[in-house]
Amino acid sequence: MKSRTRGLVGAACLLAVSIVAGCAKEGEPGPAAEGPKKLVFGLIAKSSTNPVFQAAREGARVRAAELSKEYAGKVEVVIDWQTPAEEDAERQANIVRQLANKQEDAIIISCSDANAVTDAINFAVEQKGVPVMCFDSDAAASKRFAFYGVDDIETGKLVMKRLAEAMNGKGVVAILAGNQNAPNLQKRVEGVRIAAKDYPGITIKEVYYHVETPEDAANRVMQVMKSNEDIAGWAMVGGWPLFTDALLKNWRPGVAVVAVDALPAQLPYVEQGIAPVLLAQQIFHWGYVSVDLAFKKVYLKEKVPERNIADLVPVTKENLGDWARKLKAWNFDVPQKYLDRP
Repeated sequence: MKSRTRGLVGAACLLAVSIVAGCAKEGEPGPAAEGPKKLVFGLIAKSSTNPVFQAAREGARVRAAELSKEYAGKVEVVIDWQTPAEEDAERQANIVRQLANKQEDAIIISCSDANAVTDAINFAVEQKGVPVMCFDSDAAASKRFAFYGVDDIETGKLVMKRLAEAMNGKGVVAILAGNQNAPNLQKRVEGVRIAAKDYPGITIKEVYYHVETPEDAANRVMQVMKSNEDIAGWAMVGGWPLFTDALLKNWRPGVAVVAVDALPAQLPYVEQGIAPVLLAQQIFHWGYVSVDLAFKKVYLKEKVPERNIADLVPVTKENLGDWARKLKAWNFDVPQKYLDRP
């Protein structure tokens, strides 16, 4: 009797094991074979053709790899790069909804137009439970949990301050402002105007908007310069035209530029004295820090600050070598002549 009972128990155990094993689909590992949890963070920048966002992508990739190594066997962090080729706020909004419907673990976005993406962000957070954070360009009225980037009004003020110093406090200034609907750029323009009031000898000519490609920006500057010989300085709240050498070839002597950003293609403008200073955003950190904050929110369940303000780095002839070496450490291809500078 005991032998028969043991046989029945053994058969029951085998049956239970078979049932559990059958829960896994054919060709897929069962529960015992599961690997580390995968966290997928959707990354939506303004445009994939803008070099600053490629730097953010690299920063995100690096931090994801570091976290995956640090938490090996527990979690793997994956970056899902979903950025339009050119700026398209409606496309961004659609991507946010798509990623939310896919139940990605977090969404990180630089907003081309806050008004256009706010409803999509709120949909992701409120209806799908997917946390969203912004970097570079915020949607402050949305349900996003955090922002990382510079203080845009203070950035505009600093652009004007450094430009006024280069112009000895007098002259006509033009403002180059990129996408008219970008909230971060609007605030930077506001900062330029606020700071200009501190310099009675400075006159603001006009704010010039354009498509945010190097070629369009450079063409816009050259057109304005051709028809406005009184312009003595450019306050560029983004450094778009300096990604080409077009302005190097035909620049009017005595006209100063102060611009935001200082990537390798822009460094000749500092070297040749056209831009006495470039105000560098630490764009690699846009991706690096954003992924870190999202990981703390989603995986570690930590409370993260809502506003995370990054510093600007003034780049001049004096520290050009130091900045070039930082860019090199961020995996940028930097001409050797800049790396060799003291």
